[in-house]
Amino acid sequence: GLANVTMWKRKVVNAAHVSFFQELKVKDEECERLSRVRIQLEQELEELTASLFEEAHKMVREANVKQAGAEKQLKEAQGKIDVLQAEVTALKTLVLTSTPSSPNRQLHPQLQSTRGAHKHVRGHTRNKSVSDSFPTSTPQPPSVPAQPTTRQDRETDSVLFAEFLMWREHPSLDRSSAFLSRIYREDIGPCLSFTRCELSKMVQSAVENNSLTMEPVAMSAVPVVKASAVECAGPKKCALSGVSRPCRHRIKLGDKENYYYISPSSRARITTVCNFFTYIRYIQQGLVRHDAEQMFWEVMRLRSEMSLAKLGFYLTEQG
Repeated sequence: GLANVTMWKRKVVNAAHVSFFQELKVKDEECERLSRVRIQLEQELEELTASLFEEAHKMVREANVKQAGAEKQLKEAQGKIDVLQAEVTALKTLVLTSTPSSPNRQLHPQLQSTRGAHKHVRGHTRNKSVSDSFPTSTPQPPSVPAQPTTRQDRETDSVLFAEFLMWREHPSLDRSSAFLSRIYREDIGPCLSFTRCELSKMVQSAVENNSLTMEPVAMSAVPVVKASAVECAGPKKCALSGVSRPCRHRIKLGDKENYYYISPSSRARITTVCNFFTYIRYIQQGLVRHDAEQMFWEVMRLRSEMSLAKLGFYLTEQG
């Protein structure tokens, strides 16, 4: 009986050992699996940390580039604001100070010249009357008859006025309208048609998009030589006409880096077209508080300026 008990105890102990070693093996396998998971998580965490640092550096670099670009755009915008303020001031002068009953003599120099001619005639008459009061043996030349007083008059063209009224009902910059189609064909196209055809098209596109910048240049400044230096011309050669002239202004087209030097005549042609677009944009935005006929005659005056500019006439500052 004792032997049987002992044998039974040994079987129980052996079974316990087998069960213990099986559990131990399972625990070892679990530990090994968890260890692999830990190593994998550490690698992923390390890769994620590196990726985050790289992304942070990239964001900092992009922020610096954007800040530099924003500062550059701010500087350019401030320059454009100055130019636009000058244009607005000039436009107000054109619109508000020149009426048929009270014309602005600075905008109509022919009025000043006419007044000057009258003064000259009166002065000549006074000199003649004074000389007549003293006896002389020299025969007097016949008196010059006074020139008749003239003034510029105007008459509304019914076709042009009808086209303007139709456009004014739904004002837009779409050139398909009869009003703008005619002005493009008769004024804007010829006025912005220069010797350099490709550059002329770029200038017209920039004017239409209101993205052209014009600024004066110092005549003593040395131009920076660029890859497209021939295209940009220089202070003594107009980039649009190719003619050798002193260029006191330069233009920039949109966001492009190149500056193009332009002659006074080319500047006048571009400026007159810009003035026209500025005015019709103001009409489109509802900023012009005039009746249809006043608007029409202002448009005709701007068209006449384009016509004169494309024929080579422009004003220069006397100094």
